[in-house]
Amino acid sequence: MQEIRNIAIIAHVDHGKTTLVDKIIYASKIFRENEEKGELILDSNDLERERGITILSKNVSVTYKDVKINIIDTPGHADFGGEVERVLKMADGVILLVDAFEGPMPQTRFVLGKALSLGLKPIVVINKVDKENCRPDEVHEQVFDLMFSLDATEDQLDFETLYGSSKQGWMSDDWKNPTNDITPLLDKIVEIIPPAPYKEGVPVMQITSLDYSSYTGRIAIGRVFQGVLEEGMAIGVSKQDGSIQKSKIKELHVFEGLERRKVPRVRAGDICAITGIEGFEIGDTITDIENPEILPRIAIDEPTMSMLFTINDSPFFGKEGKFVTSRHLRERLFKETEKNLALRVEETDSEDKFMVYGRGVLHLSILIETMRREGYELQVGQPQVLFKEIDGKRNEPVEHLVIDVPDELSGKVIEMVTQRKGELTTMEPKGNIQHLEFDIPSRGLIGLRNNMLTATSGEAVMTHRFKAYQPYKGEIAGRINGSLISMDKGIGTPYSIDKLQDRGKFFIDPGVEVYMGQVIGENSRGNDLVVNILKGKKLSNVRAAGSDTNVKIAPAIRFSLEEALEYIQKDEYVEVTPKSMRMRKIYLDENERKRYSQS
Repeated sequence: MQEIRNIAIIAHVDHGKTTLVDKIIYASKIFRENEEKGELILDSNDLERERGITILSKNVSVTYKDVKINIIDTPGHADFGGEVERVLKMADGVILLVDAFEGPMPQTRFVLGKALSLGLKPIVVINKVDKENCRPDEVHEQVFDLMFSLDATEDQLDFETLYGSSKQGWMSDDWKNPTNDITPLLDKIVEIIPPAPYKEGVPVMQITSLDYSSYTGRIAIGRVFQGVLEEGMAIGVSKQDGSIQKSKIKELHVFEGLERRKVPRVRAGDICAITGIEGFEIGDTITDIENPEILPRIAIDEPTMSMLFTINDSPFFGKEGKFVTSRHLRERLFKETEKNLALRVEETDSEDKFMVYGRGVLHLSILIETMRREGYELQVGQPQVLFKEIDGKRNEPVEHLVIDVPDELSGKVIEMVTQRKGELTTMEPKGNIQHLEFDIPSRGLIGLRNNMLTATSGEAVMTHRFKAYQPYKGEIAGRINGSLISMDKGIGTPYSIDKLQDRGKFFIDPGVEVYMGQVIGENSRGNDLVVNILKGKKLSNVRAAGSDTNVKIAPAIRFSLEEALEYIQKDEYVEVTPKSMRMRKIYLDENERKRYSQS
C-alpha cells in the first residue's frame, strides 16, 4: 500500500504559497509545458490571478519517492476563514511559509493558531531569501516567538526550518547555500510529516468541500478517516439534524496532479471526490448505514458583516447584464451558500431584496465581483456590522489591525485609527518602517483603507483579522463630505463640469451618460448638492476661436468595488453591472429623498 502524506500550506497573502505549490508540481514532472510558459497552475480563476490571492482552496497531489503527497492550498486571508477551518481538518501536518523580509503577518497568525490547536506538526519555510533587505535569521526568531505565543506544544516548537526562493525554485537548510531544486523540501515532508494512518473499521469520511459538474451534479470532497470506500457501495449520510439519509456511491475519484483519476476503491488516509450523492452539506459524515460512526461537525466562523443585495432598478437597468430579475439573483445567492460556508443569505419582506451575511467587505466584494463577471446586474447597500447581545450588553466585532508605514507618516496613521476608536497595542520600528498594531471595531475599518492610502500617498500596508466580540465602543464619525448628485439624465459636458469644479471632486469624465439621482462626485462641504452637468455653453455670434477647447478638468476619481462599498452612505447604493459600476441615491428623485429624510 502506498504511503500518504496530507499537508496544508499556510501563508500570508502574497508570500509565495501558490508559486511554491506550482514548483512542487513541476518537481514531480507533471506539468512541464506550464513551466515553460511560466504560467501559474493553481490560481486559475481570473479574479485570483488579478488580485494575487487564493480564494478557493484547491487539492493537488504529487508522488515523490513512491509516497503520495496531498497538498491542500489554504486561503491566506482571514475573510475566508470558513475555508481554512475545513481544509485543516484534512491535513496531518502544515508547511508555514513566511516572507524573509516581512516575517509572520496577522493572517498567518490566524490560520497557524487553528493548525496548532488541531495538533498539526509544522515545517517552516522562509521564502524569498533572494530579496534585498531580507532578514531570514530574525524572521526565524519571530516565527518561534509567534508559535510560543500561540501555545504550541514542545514537539511543535521543535520545528524544522528550510530557506529558499520558490520563484527561483530552490530550497536549502542554510539560506547562504542555495541548491538547484526544491527536493530538500519534499524530503523533509516525507521524513517529518506523519503518514496518514490507515484505520480499519466501518467507512467514515467527512465532506469538507464541494465541487459541481454539469454532467454529474454536486461532488463531495473529503478525507476518508476510517475503512475503505468502494464504487457502487451503499452508504449513509449523517445530516445536521441527526438523521441518516440512505445513498449510493456512483463514482470515486482521487487527485493526481491537478486532475482527478477514477478508482474502484479509496482507503483511509486519502482524499477523494465522490459523485452520485444527493442533498448533502459540508460537515456531513459518509458512513455505514447499518453501523454509523459520525464525526463531530465542523464549526464555521460566524459572519460579522451584512449587506443588502437587490435587483438593479436604475434607469440603465438591463443594458449590460444577462441576469437582471429577482429570480436570477435569488437562485445565484442561494447557490453560492452551498459552496461558500461563511456566507448566509436571508430573504426579506420584499421579494427582490436579500440580506447577505459574510466575514468582511473583501469576502462580500469577491462574491459581487464574481457575479458581475458572470453577467449579473445588482445593487448593494452600505456594509453593516452585526452586533450581538452578550449578558444584556451590546457587543460588536473587534479586529486586530496591523499597519506598516514609513516613520515620518506614523503620527498621521495613529491619529486616523484612534479617531475610529482603535487602540494602539504595539509599536516597534523595523528599519525605517514603523510596525503598528491596533484593536479596532470592524465599523472603524469601513472606509479606512481608502483614507489611509490617501494620507500616506499609498505607502501604508494594512492587514486585519477578526479578534472577538467586545462591548460597544461608542459612535464613530462617518464620511464628512456630502455627495454631488446629478439633476437629470443625459451626457455630461466639459463646459458644465469645468464650471462646477470648485464645488468638489468628480467621479465621472465628460461625455459619460448619467441619470437623475446618480452620485457623480464628492461635495467639498458636508451636505448633498444636486448639480446640472448637462448644460452646454450658450452660443452667441461673437466667439473667439478655440476658447472652448482649453477647459482644464481634473481627472475623475476611480473607485475599486471595495472602495465604493466603503465609500457610500446609508442612503446610497452601489450599482454593479458587467461593464460599469455607479454610485446612486436609493431614492433618485430629490423630492422623494426629502420626504423620506423627514419621516
